Amino acid sequence: MTKTLFGLAIGSAALAIASVAAPDFSQAQSPPEQTGTLGEPVLLELFTSQGCSSCPPADRLSAKLAREDSLVVIARPVTYWDRLGWKDTLARKDNTNLQRDYARRGLAGYNGVYTPQLVVDGELGQVGSNERVNRRHIALARGSQSAAIRIKPAGGLGYGIGLSGTAEKPAELVLMAVSSEESVAIGRGENGGRRISYTNVLLDEKVLARWDGGTASVELRQDRLTTPGADAHALVLREPNGGRVLAARWVR
Repeated sequence: MTKTLFGLAIGSAALAIASVAAPDFSQAQSPPEQTGTLGEPVLLELFTSQGCSSCPPADRLSAKLAREDSLVVIARPVTYWDRLGWKDTLARKDNTNLQRDYARRGLAGYNGVYTPQLVVDGELGQVGSNERVNRRHIALARGSQSAAIRIKPAGGLGYGIGLSGTAEKPAELVLMAVSSEESVAIGRGENGGRRISYTNVLLDEKVLARWDGGTASVELRQDRLTTPGADAHALVLREPNGGRVLAARWVR
């Protein structure tokens, strides 16, 4: 069964920087008047746990979704099921805190603190293994972002980042470092004896800049892309403390 922090069952087995040269953003920072027409990538955050027997189907779905270029999929393993007999080797307290912040603010769809939960652009929550409903949420989010991120390599020294769009409240540009694939042999707990694969596991995140809307340029130095174990990075423009996601993009 899908598991909640409050111990509720939810359904059946379907639920169990050295400076970089500043690039020219005169083009990148001028999106059409209706930013939503850009079709910006959609951020998916999967709250999962090695101690949750309902999570492996959601972990597999996130791996499938991660192959789509229009999605930025991030796995956020949580800590609160460690008490069931197996300490999640990938879990971060910050992931647990963000999920609780989302629940306090209130998500459309299926709100609450539970695993597996897939959160779409910080607005819509649903059981992470429900592909049909989550694809509907993705379709609702697609084209509705109020901002855009543009990335331009800066001669091997890093990247120049262009931000544009509107913000209802101050937002943060966050750099996320991830491991694109992790395989874990789980020794105890509900998944004891299984080896489970995880996709785009968050290892670290740092706020690079504050943004109040309009156009802005941010330098991303190469030395910021050195988190041990990370082989991919994403940029997310979001309101702090579990707020809305305004834009997201892989650093490529």
